Amino acid sequence: MNSVDNVLHLSQTFGLQASEPGVIVVEFIFSIVCQLVDASLDDEGLLELTPEKKSKWVTKSQDMEIDSYDNYDEKRIEHQERLQNLNTVMAVELIGKFLQNKVTSRILYLARQNMPLHWGSFVQQIQLLVANSSAVRNSKVTTAEALQQLATSTCKILSWECKMISPQKFHEVMASGSLASSAGLCHGASRSALWLPLDLVLEDLMDGSQVNATSAVEIITGLLKALQAFNGTTWHESFLGLWMAALHLIQREKDPIEGPVPRLDTRLCMLLTISTLVVADLIEEEESAATDEMECTEKEVPGTRRGDLVSSLQSLGDYKGLLAPPQSVISAANQAAAKAMMFISGINVGTAYFECVSMKDMPLNCSGNMHHLIVEACIARNLLDTSAYFWPGYVNGFINQIPQTLPVQVPSWSSFMKGAPLTPTMKNALVSAPASSLAELEKVFEIAVKGSDDEKIAAAAILCGASLIRGWNIQEHIVYFISRLLCPPVPADYSGSDSHLISYGPMLNVLLVGIAPVDCVQIFSLHGLIPQLACSLMPICEVFGSCVPNFSWTLPTGDEVSAHAVFSNAFALLLKLWRFNHPPLEHGVGDVPPVGSQLTPEYLLAVRNSHLVSSGNIHSDRCRRRLSSVARSSSPKPIFLDSFPKLKVWYRQHLACIASTLTGLVHGTPVHQIVDGLLNMMFRKINRASQSVTTVTSGSSSSSGPGNEDTFVRPKLPAWDVLEAVPFVVDAALTACAHGRLSPRELCTGLKDLADFLPASLATIVSYFSAEVTRGIWKPAFMNGTDWPSPAANLSNVEGQIKKILAATGVDVPSLIAGGRSPATLPLPLAAFVSLTITYKLDKASQRFLNLAGPALETLAAGCPWPCMPIVASLWTQKAKRWSDYLVFSASQTVFLHNNDAVVQLLKSCFTATLGLNVTPISSNGGVGALLGHGFGSHFCEIACSAVSKDRMEKLKKAKNGIRYGQVSLATAMTQVKLAASLGASLVWLSGGSALVQSLIKETLPSWFISVHRSEQEESSGGVVAMLGGYALAYFATLCGAFSWGVDSSLSASRRRPRILGTHMEFLASALDGKISLGFNWATWCAYVSGFLSLMVACTPTWVLEVDMEVLKRLSKGLRQWNEEKLAFDLLSVDGVGTMGVAAELIIESET
Repeated sequence: MNSVDNVLHLSQTFGLQASEPGVIVVEFIFSIVCQLVDASLDDEGLLELTPEKKSKWVTKSQDMEIDSYDNYDEKRIEHQERLQNLNTVMAVELIGKFLQNKVTSRILYLARQNMPLHWGSFVQQIQLLVANSSAVRNSKVTTAEALQQLATSTCKILSWECKMISPQKFHEVMASGSLASSAGLCHGASRSALWLPLDLVLEDLMDGSQVNATSAVEIITGLLKALQAFNGTTWHESFLGLWMAALHLIQREKDPIEGPVPRLDTRLCMLLTISTLVVADLIEEEESAATDEMECTEKEVPGTRRGDLVSSLQSLGDYKGLLAPPQSVISAANQAAAKAMMFISGINVGTAYFECVSMKDMPLNCSGNMHHLIVEACIARNLLDTSAYFWPGYVNGFINQIPQTLPVQVPSWSSFMKGAPLTPTMKNALVSAPASSLAELEKVFEIAVKGSDDEKIAAAAILCGASLIRGWNIQEHIVYFISRLLCPPVPADYSGSDSHLISYGPMLNVLLVGIAPVDCVQIFSLHGLIPQLACSLMPICEVFGSCVPNFSWTLPTGDEVSAHAVFSNAFALLLKLWRFNHPPLEHGVGDVPPVGSQLTPEYLLAVRNSHLVSSGNIHSDRCRRRLSSVARSSSPKPIFLDSFPKLKVWYRQHLACIASTLTGLVHGTPVHQIVDGLLNMMFRKINRASQSVTTVTSGSSSSSGPGNEDTFVRPKLPAWDVLEAVPFVVDAALTACAHGRLSPRELCTGLKDLADFLPASLATIVSYFSAEVTRGIWKPAFMNGTDWPSPAANLSNVEGQIKKILAATGVDVPSLIAGGRSPATLPLPLAAFVSLTITYKLDKASQRFLNLAGPALETLAAGCPWPCMPIVASLWTQKAKRWSDYLVFSASQTVFLHNNDAVVQLLKSCFTATLGLNVTPISSNGGVGALLGHGFGSHFCEIACSAVSKDRMEKLKKAKNGIRYGQVSLATAMTQVKLAASLGASLVWLSGGSALVQSLIKETLPSWFISVHRSEQEESSGGVVAMLGGYALAYFATLCGAFSWGVDSSLSASRRRPRILGTHMEFLASALDGKISLGFNWATWCAYVSGFLSLMVACTPTWVLEVDMEVLKRLSKGLRQWNEEKLAFDLLSVDGVGTMGVAAELIIESET
């Protein structure tokens, strides 16, 4: 073969350096077909129409002419022409045979996969030949249509005659539909079941107790790609599934429970902003790929996704019940409908008209719905044009005229853009109405940067107003502007020695208060700006926490703002971005991080810094471009925790407080003096008959001071100095209470005084109490209503509601509620903490800090023995009756932390409802995902494998008329297997993230296959259940990986995929080599291996490219030993030139 290559120069022609015999065979056969095409074109004078104008092969007839001039008569010319025509027809027919032959077609498929440029040129020449060749038209063997189809089709290889070693019923399962077949997935299941993972992910993103460092746009884009690949759906179906899932998310908020959780505004953001950005990214990805890559590569026709978007939105209009708008957005929906109606009526009015006119004044009914808002969001991002207004049924009719008398111009965005001054009235108007264009936001931002101090404050309030919450068409821009304002530039004329941030104190405080609500934080999270937000808050905390609070600012409203207030607002928001109160988990899973490990300041900064690094995809990824632009606007250089020494000291103290008891307070040091001062401030009102001074002692401090309140002055200390002393202060106070020197009421009053003095100290109080509860060294506090507040008034009612909620989800825990009358107790730190929190008012000012303390209290109570959580819930329901449903529901979730059997019951209920095995309460009510805890991945393998119930298997075994009925039953069973795997993969990914998926792939599955598993169901079913279990595991594993890492390389998490996947593929190869002994059912193992590799080839070919070439060769060899030649070939053909030679040899050997 090397001699052939040397003579024909094949490697030089095709640019391949490989010298394997198989590679040369591919080049040789491809060269023959190319020469036949060139010769045919040349014979018919068509070669001049090619881009090259000539052939690179020796094809011209005169090169081999041997006749003399004397013999050149007319008869000979006619004979030669006839021979040439016959030769041309024969060449065309040979081309068809090469493309049809079982062996050569597969070898040419390898050329297509690995020589895209040459294949593209070949296809163009075939198309030229088909369109213009008389030889093609005259051929009796092949037709023009057949020849073009053979060259330009997806080149599905002719079926292999597989000789499977599995039982006959294995063939029946295969006959029910291939693993990658969408028909198999949809058989017997509703189309909505395909998008179950999407529904779960959208609901999970609404969880206000946690924020994500990754943009929801990236998460949903990756998930939608995975579902589109595995379900085999069109992009029309995928976009429609996304719109409907987001609309269902809003519909589930029709009867919301009241509490400190994200509400309707966040869900509307998911539909009208995030989903629209997902679609925009997917369309731009396709269109940029069509521009950058040669047309000859196997890409979709440019623009198909944009067309699929149009058709999906047109189809969406048929779902009227789903499109009904919530009450709060009816006006916006009606205005969108009126805008379209006026446009098609030829009436040109601007936004100013709608700012002045009520919808009641319109001459026709302009009732709109969510469809109109979705279309407007797409038009605003240039995904659609105004031709959408002419879609059938989009509007109700035409408007012949508009009201002649318009009201007087009112303060609005239109008047502001025309030059109206930013008066208090104008500011209030712009705060309450969302901006409609980027230009409006840019003008406000310019004022915030260059305006007067009062104008800066007003501009900040406008940006944090309705535009942030309801500016769906420009929301990605407004979060960008707010992020930039949190890192204001140094003024050109600034010459002070202090940080320039101090001069921006009032504006920064308005921004911090404005974005503190739960919905606002969640919106930043959805846009992926949590890392940048944390990076912006750190310098604010560093600067204002170092200021002595001997100055303040007076706002235009008359309110006073101090450095302590700015620091506390920034610090509370910063800590909200990472779960600082969670104690570190001591035991991870193998070599991966602990399941559910929390975000840390270092991690958030690392993610933010990664946005600065240009990646290969950044120019074609709108989401990454947005995040990179925000990061670079604040600082073009990486930022690390060392840049904030005060924050770093506090963080290290926080970690030390969690790890061990307090030590190190030395008498006479500045910290000791601050501890003394704070204790005197907190307990200055205490005067006992036996003493005239306040004395509280703990194991780490002994402090006393004068109790004369008249001479007391609040200490003027930087916030960081106060926070350093707070753990010792709280420790001393709690110790005094434990020894009876402070009453519980005095303790709570003192802690509240400390939190009022520096609201940020609540964070350190939370940190201390969280750590002390885990130590278990404090005596219990009796919640009897005398010393501590009593839950007795409604504790039994709360416990009854918890049991009712659990029963509705199919969970029964008889031992949940003890029958005795023992008094309610809580660990002393928890009792102090809950008593402190219920002293706060439920107003807007306190809400910022309750949003910090609330999740910490819930986590702390959940980690304590039952029934601590119901007791805490009972106390808080007495405080906030309108939050009763939320508190009880939150308490019900903690059951699963205390009872593993409850977890199994809940999971079985989820799978039962999804598979439709019987009717349960949750099958109609839904929402079971909200009850799931974190890290319960170990049960999913067995549940996924047992998805086919025993009674259904009995019906399958007893089916009459043989294979015909068996195929139907097996197809239905296969559908259930796939749905179960889809649900299981979703729950694993959402509950444990990438860490749990990594553990599953690298450790759990291999150890499970090595161990011995047998079941009565497997033994009695003739191996069908075992094989279905293998398929379930294959789907489960690949979906887990696809959800976590993506099907391509666009997700940031995909960087971890090659290492994890490589480990698993090495395990599979070693098992196939016989190096690993398996204790598992052989049919399950065969089904898993073939299923996993088939899904990789069909749905995630990028994964195959990341696997070591030698491992692929070993896998292919093992598959061939199972007579799985086709799968072995497919696996090698995907990997490129490196395995092309081996694939070619496999083709030849299979036919010898």
